Amino acid sequence: MNPTAPVQDKRRRINVGNAALLLIATSLAGQVLGFLRTKLVNANFPATGPHSTDAYFAAFSIPDFFFFTLAAGALGVAFMPVLADHLHKNDRKGVWELSASLLNFLAILMLGVGVFMFVFARPLIEHVVAPSLDPQQLDNAVLIMRFIAFNPLLFTISGILTSVQQTMGRFFFYAIAPLFYNASIIASIFIFRDNVGLVGLGVGAAIGALLQLLIVFMGTSKLNFHYRPKINWSSADFRSILKNLPPRSLDQGIDQVGNIVETHIASSIGRGAITYYSNAFTLSTAPILLIGTAISTAAFPRLNQRLSQGRPDLFRKDFLEILRVMIWISAPLVASCYFARGYLARLIFSRDNNQIAEIFGLLIVAIFFRIIYAIVSRWFYAQKDTKTPLFVSFFTIGLNVYLAYSLSRPTAYGLEGLAIAQSIVAAVEVCILLAIMLLRDHKLFDAYFLSGLVRIISVTGFSVLSGALAVSIFPLTSGDRGFFTLGSKLAFIAIAVFGVHIALSALFGLEEVRPFLKRVRKLLFKPLKIRV
Repeated sequence: MNPTAPVQDKRRRINVGNAALLLIATSLAGQVLGFLRTKLVNANFPATGPHSTDAYFAAFSIPDFFFFTLAAGALGVAFMPVLADHLHKNDRKGVWELSASLLNFLAILMLGVGVFMFVFARPLIEHVVAPSLDPQQLDNAVLIMRFIAFNPLLFTISGILTSVQQTMGRFFFYAIAPLFYNASIIASIFIFRDNVGLVGLGVGAAIGALLQLLIVFMGTSKLNFHYRPKINWSSADFRSILKNLPPRSLDQGIDQVGNIVETHIASSIGRGAITYYSNAFTLSTAPILLIGTAISTAAFPRLNQRLSQGRPDLFRKDFLEILRVMIWISAPLVASCYFARGYLARLIFSRDNNQIAEIFGLLIVAIFFRIIYAIVSRWFYAQKDTKTPLFVSFFTIGLNVYLAYSLSRPTAYGLEGLAIAQSIVAAVEVCILLAIMLLRDHKLFDAYFLSGLVRIISVTGFSVLSGALAVSIFPLTSGDRGFFTLGSKLAFIAIAVFGVHIALSALFGLEEVRPFLKRVRKLLFKPLKIRV
């Protein structure tokens, strides 16, 4: 009897749609918590002054950089395709050996990084991230950074374990674990604000990372995960992962370099600039994670499986279907975000700040292309090609740094220039990758895909008009305050945009709307079973 056969059979029955719905739902809950976390931080701590939130936002830059550079590249795209190959061969033992080897290797590496950040927190903040912080702000940022110095280690362990779970078709614990991280930071606001103050947020983040890891460990139950304190250097697949890891890690790290550069520039623009830009950036990441990351994460195991089966035709078919769905969903979402930018800025910041709304509005183009990038990049990663996105990132990060410095000058656009640079670079990066994909597979974007794309664009035009009309009916006024007042107007705008988008998609015969309408009909007309 082969103990791995049931796992393979179950994995073959993975439904991308159901997994995507689960991830979107939990991602939505996570984004709500993340939004609430930032809103409560803004409401309970000042944006300027010695104890301003500039220190809080600056403290996370270096830990995020090291996590994404050294570990995140292996947590999925460089790791999961190799796991998929072993699982396709019913080799569960190989899955466990690879997982344990990678976990041990990266844990040792990230432990050293944690010690480095803890010891050198002050010079990293003072000379790299935010040189313009006041002395008290610098002290707060250093303390927060030391509290979260070992979070990348905990996130790395969590990421490896969830990669195994995703490969085997388990998405639940991966989806809910980040909720505990955000919830812990929210709790720390009220626990520490009157005694420890802003630094207490670092304590909450450290506890949240531990809780997230605990939840992920629960997801390994019934998988018979076998941990061995050994690194199997002789494994060809392990060496292959290490070979693919640096390009993907550098790719992720380059993006984080961009974030550090933007934080550095923002700190020199003036007090509160880091907070304002970070708030707008937080708003922009929500739809990217909600749509781009959730759907592409759910689809990635399927794409890996198609190539493991030797079916590039089905790989192409699945990829195009997912890409069209993501474009169809993101188009009205981006339109809603643009028209609701003022409402969202006031919700997250609690006080009037038109600059956050302006920055967020300029990030709209970046939001759309970052969503598309999430699945486009996985086209390369599924084929174990991590170098091409890296080389493209080298070019785009150079362009981003140049544009950020040029456009953020006082004689140009100031803080808003950072957002303009982000949108330009996001569009350029995706366009370059799409061109490379077309060169490698001339049949990729066929007439059927292009005709569907034209219809989606046509429908989106009417969705944009409905959003403009909704804002004119319920404009943002100076007296609008509170969740219910702002939330009701936001809901009206979203319903108007998505309602028109769905209705016209059905009229134009877009296949992306069919699963949605099918679920709605099932929900509305499913007969109730009454037991007597």
